[in-house]
Amino acid sequence: MDLGLNGRTAIVCASSHGLGRACAAELARAGCDLVINGREAEPLAAAARAIRDESGVRVEAVAGDVADPGVQRALIDAAGTVDILVNNNGGPPLRDFRQLDGEAIHAGLDANMVAPIRMVQQVIDGMIERGFGRIVCVTSGSVKAPVAGLDLSSGARIGLTGFLAGIARQVAASGVTINFLLPGLFATRRLEGVNRFTAQTQGIDMDEAERRNRERIPARRFGDPAEFGAACAFLCSKQAGFITGQSLLIDGGNYAGIM
Repeated sequence: MDLGLNGRTAIVCASSHGLGRACAAELARAGCDLVINGREAEPLAAAARAIRDESGVRVEAVAGDVADPGVQRALIDAAGTVDILVNNNGGPPLRDFRQLDGEAIHAGLDANMVAPIRMVQQVIDGMIERGFGRIVCVTSGSVKAPVAGLDLSSGARIGLTGFLAGIARQVAASGVTINFLLPGLFATRRLEGVNRFTAQTQGIDMDEAERRNRERIPARRFGDPAEFGAACAFLCSKQAGFITGQSLLIDGGNYAGIM
């Protein structure tokens, strides 16, 4: 399917690894020029080279924490015209809520709620003026079904979803959409932390923790990041212009709700 994205420009935050990189790679395959981001310069540069070599599109790399206003400005300046924004950032470490002090709570909110809102504020008017824009926020399956140890992540991402839900309706008539992708357990670096938390809280080893986490998913496997990237690219496509304000859960059937 031609997604109608050839020549568009996308910023993909936190995209040197994992789900963010999968989103960036799929948008590049669809013909988007990219600005990618990550905290570590060397892995980020390697990701930029790999995506550029595979797809032939322009790929700029901006290293740093996307919660830093200077990094946000650098991302937007590198892009020029921003047609697509994929808000993504690593979640706080899994921990019991009793261990969270004020500094940790504020850091989690800054990373997973405030930073993506600030990015939206800086790009959305240009999208409205041009009559096209796609904003996809990577949140978490815990937005729909709380997960022990992810209380801070869940709270921040629910806050982001609520904040942007009304904005999505305000800008829909201008050809701008805002949607949310909710990952379950995917085969990324984050999964190791999930398995470690399971092992510690249940008194089992890492192999058994991985087995239990995998077996509780109806699909009986962890997600492939490429599957997630493909979903992101579709939400950014011209065909997805009538989809906005929605939260798409991608978890292999783990959430047992009817809707």
